[in-house]
Amino acid sequence: MQDHATKTHPPLPVGASQTDAATGGERSSGLSALDKATLVLEAIVSQPRPIGLPDLTAELGLPRQTIHRILQQLCDNGLAIRDPSRDRYAVGPRLSRLAMATLSSDNHRAPLRAILTDVVADVGETCNFGVLDGLEFMYLDRLECSWSLRVHLTAGSRVPAHCTSGGKVLLAHLDKPLRNALIRSRELVAHTETTITDPARLETELDAILAKGYALNNEEHTLGVTGAAVPILSDDGRPLGALALHGPSLRLTLQAAENHVPRLQAAAAKLAQVWSRSTD
Repeated sequence: MQDHATKTHPPLPVGASQTDAATGGERSSGLSALDKATLVLEAIVSQPRPIGLPDLTAELGLPRQTIHRILQQLCDNGLAIRDPSRDRYAVGPRLSRLAMATLSSDNHRAPLRAILTDVVADVGETCNFGVLDGLEFMYLDRLECSWSLRVHLTAGSRVPAHCTSGGKVLLAHLDKPLRNALIRSRELVAHTETTITDPARLETELDAILAKGYALNNEEHTLGVTGAAVPILSDDGRPLGALALHGPSLRLTLQAAENHVPRLQAAAAKLAQVWSRSTD
């Protein structure tokens, strides 16, 4: 995710005073153990790269020993991981799994599905929305069009991020150092002749995507299938996910896919509103 200069702390829990928020020890006295652990997790998640104990202490205003104890407990439970070489902390695998399960939960899928249904009816092609998980794009929901010629995938399916429109548009919004390290962390496998497998060339493509606000897929993952995707952005510009459409290139040319971008952007704005409300 992108690194933003302006940070806002979550609302203080009932019983915590503004004085608590201004001074470390005093703030600590008004927070429960769960409140403190939540603050530490939110601080870790908000960073584009692993964060150290001194930075967490300065940002949260909690006693250093308190944060250190919480970090140990989070690591023991897989919610955070520690890089021993630099003594910095990042999101743990269990927290990632919980986040994915939350986003794909049926608890708040109905209003999102209604928006997706309207988009499919308007554009006449299969649409999906999903999130980035490493170098994979995972579908949280997907709705097929009525055409008999279409690509069949289901919610929960994963596709390579470097050669799909949804994956590329989210890679483009990553903090540049993180993006650079991620796309060089393993081989970019070629699926068709148009798959971008050179990291430097992919970086250039991602910069262009970030500048124009959408991504296209020129048969990069599946021969004969094109698509387009736009980011689903929060009020402060953070990417929550991506909304994409795709179809057979015989029916959906690249130009046709690009023509649907304004409709996707309008729907993405609605998805962001519903998504933000359901996860607040």
